[in-house]
Amino acid sequence: MNESALLDGSARLLLVGNVVPLDPHTAVADAMLEGWARQQRVRFLKDKTIKARLDLVRRLMKFSNLYPWQWTPGEVEAFFDDLRSGRRPITVSTARNYQVDLRMFLSYVTDARYGWPEVCLQRFGQVPEQVLHEENTLTHTDEFEGRPGRRPLTYDEVQALFDAADGRVEQIRARHRKGALAAHRDAVLLKVVYAYGVRRREAWGLDLPDLRRNPKARQYGRVGGIFVRWGKSSRGGQPKRRTVLTVPEMDWVVPAVEQWIDEIRPQFGPGQHPAMWMTERRSRLSLRSIDEAFVQARTDAGLDEQLELHCLRHSYITHLIEFGYPERFVQDQAGHRYGSTTAIYTNVSDEYRNRLLTRVLHDQHGADLYPQEATS
Repeated sequence: MNESALLDGSARLLLVGNVVPLDPHTAVADAMLEGWARQQRVRFLKDKTIKARLDLVRRLMKFSNLYPWQWTPGEVEAFFDDLRSGRRPITVSTARNYQVDLRMFLSYVTDARYGWPEVCLQRFGQVPEQVLHEENTLTHTDEFEGRPGRRPLTYDEVQALFDAADGRVEQIRARHRKGALAAHRDAVLLKVVYAYGVRRREAWGLDLPDLRRNPKARQYGRVGGIFVRWGKSSRGGQPKRRTVLTVPEMDWVVPAVEQWIDEIRPQFGPGQHPAMWMTERRSRLSLRSIDEAFVQARTDAGLDEQLELHCLRHSYITHLIEFGYPERFVQDQAGHRYGSTTAIYTNVSDEYRNRLLTRVLHDQHGADLYPQEATS
């Protein structure tokens, strides 16, 4: 039996040989996309990831008005040139991800084992080609390629953010309006995001049983740490899990969480629902609502509009480094597989670096030139 007939996603499994479709070009293109989707599902990739990749291929077909076996480097280059212009140009990292996805699609349709080159040659007299190569794709030259505005918050900015979130609770109560409970929830949620350096989805997925006691830090009671069950997964894998310990510098979050659990959350009438963050409709708070909570506090605090919720995670990692925690500890707290990933997030302040520099100079040249109090 032909090897291509055995592969999930092959042309032989998706095209009926004795049936002539009314629109053969569209039929073959649709079969290609379905075959690529099957190939990815076999690798247990997420449906969301697969859909985004298929949508990208469809966007390129619509832009070029050509089918994949008709593409040349010129169509793909024009597509990316269009994406990087206009009112909302894509970022470098997004462009690279798009190019990687398109290269994977073209690798699939040009692989003879799946039979698409043979089908296209027989039906259209053309075969798909790999049109993305070293000369028209991005190379990775910088460690960080995100938007410059996405940075860690300073200590004053973090305090201003939390003050604004707490102040909103008092303002709503003073006006005797609805929403004070939700505002209180949002204020505690933002503090948890920062105090444990969790991602948005990780905070979203927290349940009450995810609170952890730490026998080495009994003073924190039931808030000795949190068990993250919705960590960022590798491609095709399940969400990664980790325990994030409460550190002494962030122990102010303990009474805030306890008050939320004991006094505020019960007023939502959650019943047996385990979610940490509840809505007035007794359901889990949405990811979008978490973003909106940050935007509201950021606006009220008058902070830079480019700052995003994820910047609190950047702040957490940076501040742990500044507190003097070992890199491996910070890596484990953040849930990074590689230390190099943690290093990308760190942006140690000039003040901290100057303290370290002064301490070294004090040790090398003595207290006369660099007195000890300057290093404290």
